[in-house]
Amino acid sequence: MDVMTAVLTRRSEHVLAEPAPNDQEFAYLLRAAATAPDHGRLRPWRWILVRGEGRAALGRCFADDCAASEARPDRTEAKARRAPLLATLVFTPATGHRIPEWEQLAATSAMTSSLMLLLHARGFGSIWRTGKFTESAQVRGLLGLREDERLLGWLYIGTPGKSPQQRRRVLDDVTDRISVFAPELVTS
Repeated sequence: MDVMTAVLTRRSEHVLAEPAPNDQEFAYLLRAAATAPDHGRLRPWRWILVRGEGRAALGRCFADDCAASEARPDRTEAKARRAPLLATLVFTPATGHRIPEWEQLAATSAMTSSLMLLLHARGFGSIWRTGKFTESAQVRGLLGLREDERLLGWLYIGTPGKSPQQRRRVLDDVTDRISVFAPELVTS
């Protein structure tokens, strides 16, 4: 699949089943995604792959975290079973570095976008899910996050369910978002 086709046909997939990429294939695709722009090559991110029983433990943690506020904790627990692989994205900024944190976050987002395109080109579907659990102390503890790390969400990854033929997105007119800088001649 060429890059333009991947960009124009990738969608966030809500129904995902087996198979998902195995650990080796995920690492291979991540090596390519890691070539995304990253000033200083800091790689201010890490991934925690959650599969099988790990999904069950994460789901229980979700349910426990909101049991008092939700009438149906079983539905909350089921969120972790929506895909065979939950790739947990952790932002690990290099604090006090000459590269500002906002730029490190931009690099992390660029890498993630590249990874999603690579997954799509391989026939896998994904959706980047965030929400209140990214701020949960219980979830952070379960996953072993350090104090200086931020949970940016999960890529739910698997094989897309039956869907209509890949439709290319219609490109929006974004010319109103482009300007051209033309300085006036300064005379002294």
